Amino acid sequence: METMTPRVTRRRALAAAAAAGIGLPTAATAQAASQPSRPRGRFEHLRIATFNASLNRAEEGQLLEDLRDGTDEQIRAVAEIIQINNPDVLLLNEFDFDESGEGVDLFREKYLEVGQNGKSPVRYPYAFTAPVNTGVPSGLDLNHDGRADGPDDAWGFGAFPGQYGMVILSRYPILTEQVRTFQNLRWADMPSNLLPTEYYGPEIAGELRLSSKSHWDVPVRVGSSTLHVLASHPTPPSFDGPEKRNQRRNHDEIRLWADYLSPGQRSRWIKDDAGTRGGLGPSEQFVILGDLNSDPLDGDSWPGAIEQLLSHPRVQDTEPGSDGAAEGSETQGGANLQHTGDPRLDTADFNDDPAPGNLRVDYVLPSRPLQVVFSAVYWPSTGEPGSELTGSYPFPASDHRLVRVDLQVKG
Repeated sequence: METMTPRVTRRRALAAAAAAGIGLPTAATAQAASQPSRPRGRFEHLRIATFNASLNRAEEGQLLEDLRDGTDEQIRAVAEIIQINNPDVLLLNEFDFDESGEGVDLFREKYLEVGQNGKSPVRYPYAFTAPVNTGVPSGLDLNHDGRADGPDDAWGFGAFPGQYGMVILSRYPILTEQVRTFQNLRWADMPSNLLPTEYYGPEIAGELRLSSKSHWDVPVRVGSSTLHVLASHPTPPSFDGPEKRNQRRNHDEIRLWADYLSPGQRSRWIKDDAGTRGGLGPSEQFVILGDLNSDPLDGDSWPGAIEQLLSHPRVQDTEPGSDGAAEGSETQGGANLQHTGDPRLDTADFNDDPAPGNLRVDYVLPSRPLQVVFSAVYWPSTGEPGSELTGSYPFPASDHRLVRVDLQVKG
């Protein structure tokens, strides 16, 4: 039986847990105020969303400062988008990690739980965040510039530890003790990997971590069922030299989930940060969430990178779309005119001249046979309500769009 602690700050949650003789995981928050609302009998209608909200800052601690008074215009726009879409479970990419968990609490209390421009507040009594590899020094000269202390020499590109982190918010209980993280998994341990050993040299190549941020398997309890939220944010397949180290890493970060969903030998190499080996059981329900930085047809991805998931027998792709994305591709032109993919499926408004143009990089991929009710990308056309929140460069909220899928899950 899970013990719940008050949803206030991490310090108070830890104090309450200590008094009860219960341990909470380091660098993670999972607070609860009440049981999830809106019981629906045998089935739960569950809205799952992913949003690269660009809540990253150039300096460590700056996001905390921006969150404290509740008036930052970009953060307010992000919160309003979330309030409009009202997901039950949400992954935020590019939310700077802080060890105390204060940033997650401030975002909920100062922004999400305050109605933005007349929108209804949203409340998430459960949250999970944990350390990521971005900005964590490797002590190695990974980019061959003669130094070992730059942002490109971290285990994942970043100016400080935790930059471009991740957060999961949920109305449903997060089974914190069952969470699996894969921050420390070595790239070289993946069989038949694309690691450019010639570029790094065998000694450095053997130490490199696979995940540029982290990969998380976060189980969420929905009634009597468990839904595994598989969250990640692979490195962009760009900013490369001829060795294509970022393209290769992006491909293999995506492949980690493809292997994780494949029972037996294919997933046996995977070891989580607690030392447990293997992948996800064949009968488990899941949804893959995140900015995966890979378009199936356009952009700079290694060939077949995202197809590893889109064509996986356990995964269904509902192809969420929007009229705003189609409009953006047509009006912006540039690299978009050379794309072969359906512009309605784009989820990010990237530079059009030079490339890559707008791309589909953000995904909500439920497992089979979960029943999908609806899916969409939140990208209003010009003049429609909400279009002022997406806008054009410099973007009011983010250059990415929120992607959501509505599911029927047995309760």
